Amino acid sequence: MPSSFHVESADGYERLMGRWSRKLAPMLIDFAGLADGDRVLDVGCGTGSLAFTLAQTPSLREIAAIDYSPVFVEAAKRANTDPRISIQQADACALPFADDRFDRAISLLMLHFVPEAGKAVAEMARVVRPGGVVAAAVWDHYGGMSNMRMLWDTAVMLDEDALPLRRRYCFQPMMRPGEMKQTFIAQGLSDVEETSLLVRMDYLSFDDYWQPIAAGEGPLGRYVAGLEPDKRKAVDAAIRAAYESGEPDGPRSFASVAWACRGRVA
Repeated sequence: MPSSFHVESADGYERLMGRWSRKLAPMLIDFAGLADGDRVLDVGCGTGSLAFTLAQTPSLREIAAIDYSPVFVEAAKRANTDPRISIQQADACALPFADDRFDRAISLLMLHFVPEAGKAVAEMARVVRPGGVVAAAVWDHYGGMSNMRMLWDTAVMLDEDALPLRRRYCFQPMMRPGEMKQTFIAQGLSDVEETSLLVRMDYLSFDDYWQPIAAGEGPLGRYVAGLEPDKRKAVDAAIRAAYESGEPDGPRSFASVAWACRGRVA
């Protein structure tokens, strides 16, 4: 199974995560580094947050992007206006490119949804020339996503069926400290460095936070959409209370941390 991410719609993903991945993309690009004339591969492009941020660097020669979801690929193609960018549907564990094709391969918020994440890292290394860079970032669901932990920690108080789902969410691949670094090293990358990147997710209201999840988007939304009506009503009310925390509904800001890793192809 090349991806475990649940997609309802591209617009729903934008409201759930795309707006935040656009804030994270420039930070990952700075960490990965760029050089004039680079050919860059975006692995797991989603709706295009990383690819379109890369395109703001005019000296790049080429930006190729792939995603396993045809929903995301179609949306990214519709949004693309840069002739340097090419977008196609493909599997991160079997990239449709020749060896040494790119100067850099970068993955934003994708590796934790790949059951064989090490294989995806190996493929990224394969298509990057010797001396080139492989870099990736994933959210730290356990310790760095308070806005989503709030949901799961509230839900498990009302629904014991949420317990294994919370565990799976918190400990997806590449999320434990040092795990991505060890995977990069195991796939033969050198000069491997791991760090953390922080952004803030600023919501206008509870509805701004809850609507894409309530609509069934992503792994959290899939859980919520599967609840029976009475339990769904109780979970909705409890999560609203957690969001508001005794204050009137309105803006809330949550710190969100991602693990990031980079390495050089030997």
